[in-house]
Amino acid sequence: MTFRLYPNKQILWSLRYHRKLHKDLYNCAVYNRFTQYQKFNRSVSYFEQQNSLPAFKEVWTEYKEINSQALQATLKRVDFAFERWFKGLGKRPRFKSIRHYSGWTYPAKSGYSVESNGENGYLNLSKIGRIQMRGKAKYWGITTTCTIVYHNGKWYASITVDVLDQVLQTEILPTGAIGIDLGCKSALSITDGENHQQIQAPKFLRNAEQLIKKASKNKRRKQAPNRKKKIKASRRYKKAQSKVSKITRKVANQRQNWVHQVAADIVSGNSFVATENLQVIKMTSKAKKGKRKKQKAGLNKSILDVGFGMLRSTIKYKVEQIGGVFVEVPTKKVKPSQTCPKCGHQHKKTLDIRVHNCAVCGYSQDRDIAAAQVMLYWAKGTLPESGTGFAVAESPSSTTSTSKCKQADRCGN
Repeated sequence: MTFRLYPNKQILWSLRYHRKLHKDLYNCAVYNRFTQYQKFNRSVSYFEQQNSLPAFKEVWTEYKEINSQALQATLKRVDFAFERWFKGLGKRPRFKSIRHYSGWTYPAKSGYSVESNGENGYLNLSKIGRIQMRGKAKYWGITTTCTIVYHNGKWYASITVDVLDQVLQTEILPTGAIGIDLGCKSALSITDGENHQQIQAPKFLRNAEQLIKKASKNKRRKQAPNRKKKIKASRRYKKAQSKVSKITRKVANQRQNWVHQVAADIVSGNSFVATENLQVIKMTSKAKKGKRKKQKAGLNKSILDVGFGMLRSTIKYKVEQIGGVFVEVPTKKVKPSQTCPKCGHQHKKTLDIRVHNCAVCGYSQDRDIAAAQVMLYWAKGTLPESGTGFAVAESPSSTTSTSKCKQADRCGN
């Protein structure tokens, strides 16, 4: 859970100073790894850099006032970045400026203490001071780690806790089972097989688009920075940039708040959720040359405005948190939008056809609702087979299909 911090002027200076020291240590560790390999053809491990911290502190005495485990966590970030690079999961580690270094972590209970019962309170940081914090956690327990984050001009504390099993067991598991289809116009089409609900997309970005364009146009009229020509940004440019950032930050906060409200409402009555397994990165890729680039760009913007990935991950997290089941349906094999939920007959439909009309059984329903029904029935194992592809479709899960079917039976569906 994340708490907003409200430091005074003295503590604010200490936070900035500690952030700078951790940034410098990160860059030193990256430089050490590259130079050791380039000059001596040897690789440097995390443990070697960790063991050299005492000698490092003797030279750079300002690091003596920083918690040792927090310094080790910073070196672990470097090690993690190199591991991702070696495995091909990330780019080559780079030196970070203070603008792109968010904060530091206390990986254990030393270096900080929390005065809170889960709602507001105070955070005590070693060598920094006592800071007021505001926020509310759904569950509270024994604190384990604490990460200090600087984001958009504000300070936050991300605290992880060990929640007691007795606290989680006191909640009654809801018995509902639903299927969810994600879309641009109707952000969520929800059904339990009989009752249907559609939640319209809020379009936060679309509503703020004109304000962003106006603020961006005003920013372009100011003197922008240019490193090659050694030109610094003007004060008016920085001021205009802060206005653009403020609008975009508000859009992001609105979307995040809406996503959590929707997910909480879904989980409050359902413990079995089935939805499509979407590849959002591939869905929002740029169109090829001459392939209606403007239309594809508009579709990408609508998809990102709804936040498909954020919606799915948040619902999944909340369902699994209460002990429910979250099923991701393989859309390429099941084809929910092309399949009839009543008879299983598959018929290809273009995107402009928004109503499902089955030519075999005569079932008529909104296209998105019908797709949600298909995903729900497939996850429960009750989707009719028409011999048009479902005979070779995979089971709801290669590892936990039995448990999911039992969960659906327990939900009374």
